[in-house]
Amino acid sequence: MEDMVRLERGRVKQLLKSFEGKKVLVLGDLMLDRYLWGEVSRLSPEAPVPIVEIRDEYSRLGGAANVGNNILSLGAVPYLVGLVGADNSGRELVAILKESGFPSDGIIVDPSRPTTVKTRVIAHTQHVVRTDREVRDPISPEIEQRVKETLDRLLPEMDAVILEDYNKGLLTPSVIRYAISRSKEAGKIVTVDPKFDNFFAFQGVTVFKPNRREVEQALGVRLQTREEIARAAQTLFQRLNCECLLITLGEQGMALFNSRNEARFVPTRARKVHDVSGAGDTVISTLTLALTAGASFEEAASLANHAAGIVCGEVGIVPITPEALLEGMFS
Repeated sequence: MEDMVRLERGRVKQLLKSFEGKKVLVLGDLMLDRYLWGEVSRLSPEAPVPIVEIRDEYSRLGGAANVGNNILSLGAVPYLVGLVGADNSGRELVAILKESGFPSDGIIVDPSRPTTVKTRVIAHTQHVVRTDREVRDPISPEIEQRVKETLDRLLPEMDAVILEDYNKGLLTPSVIRYAISRSKEAGKIVTVDPKFDNFFAFQGVTVFKPNRREVEQALGVRLQTREEIARAAQTLFQRLNCECLLITLGEQGMALFNSRNEARFVPTRARKVHDVSGAGDTVISTLTLALTAGASFEEAASLANHAAGIVCGEVGIVPITPEALLEGMFS
């Protein structure tokens, strides 16, 4: 088991330059991340809880929309395919997409469910509480059909497809099978960020990128040593038939396996971890774009690892940029 490949500055610049104009379809659960920032100076007389006096409020793209945001900030063009509700939050999410310059013709309005919204209340930089508004039921057959038709319309122009699952109901087994088979027929790179519910439905993709906890849940094992991680990887290859497997390991970095079960481990590049929110989104975005630019799996994973290390040093969900990535790798 060897450690990850080292990238030279000239090669990184060449890859980042190649990101420009690449088109990536992101199929997944769209979310609106709402932040309420304030101060606490007293407790409520009604219950032993702090009263947060709100000073600032804003919304950001979350879930699969944040993956798209990373792709956009890296110089490529994201095409989001996902759902919003017929509600104010859905309209707000679409407005942010348009303001940011996203193509929004892949967004489907589903009046039967609310837009997924995560609201975080933060006081003095301390996360006080988070509220989630969501429905996690699988989408209806009618919405499934609309998703498939949208995929068929957009797919020919794409350089790659990312399947971004947060278990919010969009990626049903039928949608997953359809998206993978159509993408492979069209010769597209397909990368996956899975969750537990349909973990083994993502068959035959280019890169499968779970985190340690997701693998532990799916296989019912503990992953503590390199040997245990390698054994789990072997099982996943047998069951998923993917070309490449990338397991993210939090503070321990990443483990990359190809179908010959050759393993490379790489330590985390985070110098100071302020916030891990959105790090997985940064990894899948950077990895996928690097593959469209002609990087090897090892180069793509190394680049993605550096990108994740940089965003973990920021507070809140911050997309990665080519300039920040280059500076972070070689400063």
